[in-house]
Amino acid sequence: MAAANYGDFLTTTFDNVVNWSRKFSLFQYPFVTACCGMEYMAAACSHYDIARFGAEIPRFSPRQSDVLWVVGTITHKMSPVLKTIYDQMAEPKWVIAFGACAASGGFYQNYSVLQGIDRLIPVDVYIAGCPPRPEAVLDGLMELQHRIQNDGPTVESGMLNPSM
Repeated sequence: MAAANYGDFLTTTFDNVVNWSRKFSLFQYPFVTACCGMEYMAAACSHYDIARFGAEIPRFSPRQSDVLWVVGTITHKMSPVLKTIYDQMAEPKWVIAFGACAASGGFYQNYSVLQGIDRLIPVDVYIAGCPPRPEAVLDGLMELQHRIQNDGPTVESGMLNPSM
């Protein structure tokens, strides 16, 4: 009986170490379609320095990425492309909805715009704003890191909205 508890301890400790290392080595794939891309680039510049949170270099291959940043308006014509990119990503994978358009369709309430990417793919973190400030981007990234550290990877991500 004592050996089983000791084994559980080692497994739990190992999972914590793996989750801790995952949260500081995020390989991001930016899917940028609209004006929020400027704020995404501002968060990556030296003044805000997203690299100190472990999300420095974007990868432009979904197979090499584990965080999908959906930045901007997604139309119904673009939604199959976004779904394909999401499906090509290896597990574990996380999704960030960046800005009002990605989260809810923004102010484009018409037939051609997807009213939130969560209708297509699971979203882990919503970053509010039109466009979101770089500080909100960093808060959203820290919220994702907190989720990775505490919950670990999930096959189908749930929804999480950072309080801002």
